[in-house]
Amino acid sequence: MLDTTPLTAAVDRFADHLRAAPQSRLQRGAAAEALALARELSVRAQHIEAPGTEPREMPDAGMFAVADQITVAGRDLAVALSEPAQLAEAIALVEEAQKRAGV
Repeated sequence: MLDTTPLTAAVDRFADHLRAAPQSRLQRGAAAEALALARELSVRAQHIEAPGTEPREMPDAGMFAVADQITVAGRDLAVALSEPAQLAEAIALVEEAQKRAGV
């Protein structure tokens, strides 16, 4: 079984920073960046769990919910992953999104 602790740690770190961020930072793009990440992680998990089916898009639940959305999507993907390369790619996605979000 693949140890996905680095992915869940990266997701938790980003989510914690989002929760601590001021509303103005969320409005200036951090929330949009986090939602885009949550959607991407969700799609990746769905492709692994149900290949060949059309993935469902994670809804926009508002800027104050994005931290929870990336946590859920990240953990779903962590459970689905089986390849080290997929894990490394997912960690890189989270880290890059956090940098772009500025939190």
